[in-house]
Amino acid sequence: MPATKRPALRKDKAYVLRLAKEHDVRFIRLWFTDILGFLKSFAITIDELEEALEEGMGFDGSSIEGFARIDESDMLAMPDPNTFCLLPWRPKENAVARMFCDVVHPGGQPFEGDPRLVLKHNLARAAKAGHTFYVGPELEFFVFTSAENPVPIDAGGYFDLTPLDAASDLRRDIILAMEEMGIGVEYSHHEAAPSQHEIDFRYTDALSMADNVMTYRLVVKEIAFKQGLYATFMPKPLADKNGSGMHVNMSLFKGERNSFFDAKDRLHLSKTAKHFLAGLLKHAPEITLVTNQWVNSYKRLVPGYEAPVHVTWAQHNRSDLIRIPRYKPGRETSTRIELRSPDPACNPYLVFSVILAAGLEGVAKQYPIPEPTEENVFEMSETERRRRGIGTLPGTIGEAIALAEGSKLLHRALGDHVFESFLKNKKIEYDRFRRALTDYELKTYLPLL
Repeated sequence: MPATKRPALRKDKAYVLRLAKEHDVRFIRLWFTDILGFLKSFAITIDELEEALEEGMGFDGSSIEGFARIDESDMLAMPDPNTFCLLPWRPKENAVARMFCDVVHPGGQPFEGDPRLVLKHNLARAAKAGHTFYVGPELEFFVFTSAENPVPIDAGGYFDLTPLDAASDLRRDIILAMEEMGIGVEYSHHEAAPSQHEIDFRYTDALSMADNVMTYRLVVKEIAFKQGLYATFMPKPLADKNGSGMHVNMSLFKGERNSFFDAKDRLHLSKTAKHFLAGLLKHAPEITLVTNQWVNSYKRLVPGYEAPVHVTWAQHNRSDLIRIPRYKPGRETSTRIELRSPDPACNPYLVFSVILAAGLEGVAKQYPIPEPTEENVFEMSETERRRRGIGTLPGTIGEAIALAEGSKLLHRALGDHVFESFLKNKKIEYDRFRRALTDYELKTYLPLL
């Protein structure tokens, strides 16, 4: 998984206007993301494009949950020319393009509640130390007959190729659409659960990748819809099957050199990589509210379904929180750390921000790396886990909120506005969940009590 960088020739206003003319673009969708990771959009016509590139386009931020307060409702969406591309599922005639936007105040100053800005701030901290942060996420998803009647469309398992595999055609069409949009894909396959699939991105810088993740989730849903299906990134839609994760492969680079690689180390991990890994382990519980932000996220983080529960690392054990993919000779740029807890319903801008902040904290303070855990942690006794200092991730969103609320690292990584708004939103969700009656309660207790 070698790192790939943004092209040296960056797009600008003139490039966007020329490309729009050449491809008969009639509408441009301006995209941005709220703090929960929902994609927001409004469209402008080609006649407004030049002005939008120069001055931005206004919108009401207070109408977006968790975004702007009522007293700061007027916002501007400033398109990023580097993200201009055509939407391949739209007609070629009177074509539709999109651009991601940075959100700013009417005076031009960046809006502190913009998740894209949060990631930029964290990347700037890394750059100050000479680092560029690269990531390669693996997003799993399910495909059902519909949202109202979520029946799997196959009974396949890990890497299975089922007869008349409609899902293979779906993955093919998704990848073709993504490549048309300039998003590199490494490979795709059927995952372990029925009707569960995975498409893996080609490594790139974290800001580009966060934009790519947002694009990918929409592409998957659009292509599935066109084929009469429903795709979901819900972490645990089937109670007795594996849930969906977003395993994040990551590394730091200094120029062309992978700072995580050391030819003399047994695992080919540098001191920087080990300190970074130690930072992730130490701070993983307190950032879990961001990496796993929904009530449903914690139905995935349970024993028995290949998702991490304990705060451990290893090279071979895929149930650990952090795995070190095996080194391939001559592929120094591929040396990386894989964090396995995040799920695909997260906000990627915030997730990449907090895992970078946790890792850099380990590097800055030179956290010592604990011993790897190659054994099956689930088969250990509680006494043995305590003896070895093996902690756990929060088991519920309530536990995650409590840990996040007291986290100085999380507060610093997200900034005041997003930290406070995110916590407030999650507390509301948790309160609603605690008051809700589930099918389990009604079916188990009502006939007995």
